[in-house]
Amino acid sequence: MFKNIFKKPLLPADGRHQDKAGGSGSADLAAEMLIAPTALMQLSLEEARVVVLYMQPQLVAKGTIFIREGDGRDTGFMMLLLDGEVTVETVVVSRAQPIIITVMGPGSLIGELGFLDAQPRYASCIAATPLRCAILTREALNRLMLENAPVAAKLMLALSLRIGVRLREITDKLKMYVQLTQAMEQEIASRITP
Repeated sequence: MFKNIFKKPLLPADGRHQDKAGGSGSADLAAEMLIAPTALMQLSLEEARVVVLYMQPQLVAKGTIFIREGDGRDTGFMMLLLDGEVTVETVVVSRAQPIIITVMGPGSLIGELGFLDAQPRYASCIAATPLRCAILTREALNRLMLENAPVAAKLMLALSLRIGVRLREITDKLKMYVQLTQAMEQEIASRITP
């Protein structure tokens, strides 16, 4: 499904690391996007460059479903989107077609929840355009933990903070939904009761 897109890989075939910048303009772009507000702004640029050394550059063709809702086997990666758009969809029991949850653009992290907890994927992710991205696998994260524990710890903290923010946003939406439902129930009850 994925195709290598950079002229030289971020990690050599023997697994030894190159210089801190990764020797690639695309690696620098990935490091800058990794510290953006849409990703993991808690990392410094130097820390992001270290993380990028463990990532695999990839191309994804338009229309590819690269994360499938409910898939519990293919949870061993997360993606940093460098270029393109991803549609995130979920299946709702009462609808024949999936509903679009969001559209994600450059700088977005995708698949980090399943990557961290190894539970089935929560939604499907489809390449709405051709994608250029960087993939961090669970094996690469394990190597990072062994070889550079401080950066790995900061990465894990940044991912945890990001998931916490999303949880708070979802909780706020749920509260609003409950309030709207209660208001609608009261309105219906007032129209039914003479």
